[in-house]
Amino acid sequence: MKQARLVLEDGMIYYGKAFGFEGEVGGEVVFNTGMTGYQEILTDPSYSGQIVTMTYPLIGNYGINAFDHESRHPFARGFVVKECCDHPSNWRVETTLDQFLKDHRVVGICGVDTRALTKRLRTQGTMRGLITVSDEPDAEVIERAKSLPHLSGQDFVRLATTDRIYTEGDGAKHVVLIDFGAKANIARSLIAQGCKVTTVPCDTSSEVILGMNPDGIMLSNGPGDPKDVMYAVETVKNLLGKLPIFGICLGHQIIGLALGGDTYKLKFGHRGGNHPVKNLLNGKVTITSQNHGFAVREESLDPNVAIVSHRNVNDGTVEGLRHRYLPVFSVQYHPEASPGPNDSEELFQDFVAMMERHS
Repeated sequence: MKQARLVLEDGMIYYGKAFGFEGEVGGEVVFNTGMTGYQEILTDPSYSGQIVTMTYPLIGNYGINAFDHESRHPFARGFVVKECCDHPSNWRVETTLDQFLKDHRVVGICGVDTRALTKRLRTQGTMRGLITVSDEPDAEVIERAKSLPHLSGQDFVRLATTDRIYTEGDGAKHVVLIDFGAKANIARSLIAQGCKVTTVPCDTSSEVILGMNPDGIMLSNGPGDPKDVMYAVETVKNLLGKLPIFGICLGHQIIGLALGGDTYKLKFGHRGGNHPVKNLLNGKVTITSQNHGFAVREESLDPNVAIVSHRNVNDGTVEGLRHRYLPVFSVQYHPEASPGPNDSEELFQDFVAMMERHS
C-alpha cells in the first residue's frame, strides 16, 4: 500500500496508507458518526463534493452488496478511515470496500487517527482538504488545499439529480418526487405507504409537475448550499398552496427559503445516525439519521407563516417546519433512514394522511 496524506487547508497533515482508487482528490472534509452504513453513506448524493471521515474505527467488515446502494454510484469524493477490513464476513457480501472504491474511482486513505481528525473538525469547523499519494513537499500540497473551491457557490444538485422522468409503484396516491439528489429509500418508503412515485429532475417546472396531476409533492435531500439552487426555491413558491408538500433535508431548507426564511452554514454539520430531535408539537424525542451542513435560521422565519415543529436536542437548531395554514411540512433529518434508525418513518404515513385530507 502506498503512503498517502490527508492535507487540510489550515496546514494540518494526517498520514496514512492509500486504499481504493490511488490518486488525488479535493473537497470539503466532514465526519460521520455512524457505526454501520458505510455503503449507504458513500452512495448518498448529499455527499457530493465532500471527503467523508468515518469516526467508527473499523470500516468494511461486512463488505459491499448490490442491494444497499442509495443511488446509482458513490458520490463521496474521498473516504477516510482508521482501519479498512480486507476480509469482510457477511452472508450478502459480494465485494470488499477496497475493491468497490477502486471500481468507482473513489480515493481512500486508511491508518488515519480519525479521532484526532474529528476533534479538529469539531473545533475548527469543516475545512477544504485533499487526499494525495503524491510525494511533493508538504508546503506545495497545503497550498493546493488552500486553493480548492468552497462548497458554496457550486451547484452540486445538477450533478446528483436524475436526467429523466420515471415512475415506480402503482399505489392509489400519486407523488411527484423532485430529485435534488434523492436517496433511493425515499421512493421505497412512499411506495410502502401505497403511493405511485414519479421522479423528476431538479429543474422541472411547476407547470410540468402540476400537469402530471399528482396528489402531493416530495422534495428530496441533496448536496450543497440551498442558496445555490434558487431555481428550485422559485418552483416551490409556485407550488405552495396547490398541493401537499413534504420536504426532507435539502428539501426542508428549500421550503424554509420559499417561505421567506434564510439558511446558514453550520460549523461542522450533523452527519450520523444518533441525533436526538424533539417534536415540539407532541413532546416526543426520536433518534434520527442526519446528513447536512446547512440549517434554516429560525429568527428569519415569519411566525405568522411558519411554525418550528422540531428542534435538535443537542444544539437547538431547527429540525422541522410546518406552514400555519397550507398543507406543507418538512424535516431536516432523514425519516427514510438508510443508514440509521427508522423511528421517524411515521412521517410518510402523515404525508399520505395529508394527501387524503386534501384530495
